[in-house]
Amino acid sequence: MRIIVDTNVVLDVLLDRKPFANAAAGVFSLIEESKFEGMLCATTVTTIDYLLSQAFSRPKSLETLRRLLELFEIAPVNRPVIEEAFRSKITDFEDAVLEQAGRLAGADAIVTRNTRDFRNSAIKAIGPDELLSAFIE
Repeated sequence: MRIIVDTNVVLDVLLDRKPFANAAAGVFSLIEESKFEGMLCATTVTTIDYLLSQAFSRPKSLETLRRLLELFEIAPVNRPVIEEAFRSKITDFEDAVLEQAGRLAGADAIVTRNTRDFRNSAIKAIGPDELLSAFIE
């Protein structure tokens, strides 16, 4: 199963945001164990870079990004993704770009804490807890 992981889930792990960090780390672990193929939207990488640079030194930020790239594939953001995002049923453009990047890269699901924002998504959106529960059962 291929999943695209939303920025909020990645930041939960990297910034150890309680109470969400444990479930998000569980998703990362499943990807590390090759239970799922994990992807990040290209725009997620730039957003994470910006936010990490606010929290950490530049060398630590870059090392963190390098480690992410070892774990995740990158779903590209190109003209077709942007054009499809304009046609998406999702009203938030950033979320629509994530949805379409995932769809065009073959994602089966979006893993996000904000599943409500993706209720009109062409790809099923599931929370980290839900993904972990479904995998354990």
